[in-house]
Amino acid sequence: MTSIRIMLVEDDPFWRDHISADLTDEADIEVVGVATTKEEAIDMASRINIDVILMDINLTGNNLDGLEAAEHILRQQTKHDTKIIMLTSITEAEIVMKSFRLGALNYINKSSYQDILNAIRDAYSGKASIHSDAAKVMRNEVQLMELSPTEREVFDLRKTGLSKREISEKLHKSTNTIKTQLRSIKNKLTHFKIDE
Repeated sequence: MTSIRIMLVEDDPFWRDHISADLTDEADIEVVGVATTKEEAIDMASRINIDVILMDINLTGNNLDGLEAAEHILRQQTKHDTKIIMLTSITEAEIVMKSFRLGALNYINKSSYQDILNAIRDAYSGKASIHSDAAKVMRNEVQLMELSPTEREVFDLRKTGLSKREISEKLHKSTNTIKTQLRSIKNKLTHFKIDE
């Protein structure tokens, strides 16, 4: 039986130890590298054949350097088709979408830790199943693409809790214009809760 060659990129000792131990227990998985920094991950990926990388997003503070490492690794690979699964506690839509734009195959929140093994096997076999942690965000983002840039700006401000009056002041528009835009947004995005 061929083993799936895994590299784990994780700076937190708790997660690093638990994930490594769980992966090592699997007969079809071999942990061929563990990195704790962006530099280590890039170096290892350039020297070792790796099938799947489990990549944390924040390796040093809140620098999103796991994203930089993923982008670099995917851009540099020539002969081996390494798949990257982002494994993180970050849930912001912008980060989820950026991960996929950079080439990540999947995105799993650490709270869904029990789904890692299936995600690894799916990635290795070429199945493009996107974990539910990311799927909802992606569906929302696809729907938000229906909005014009101006409507998206109003939508984002409304989601932060600003009132119509505060949005109109911030964007230097009349309150009636903001009301009209919110109505248009509500018509386009039926599943989002938007107060006109």
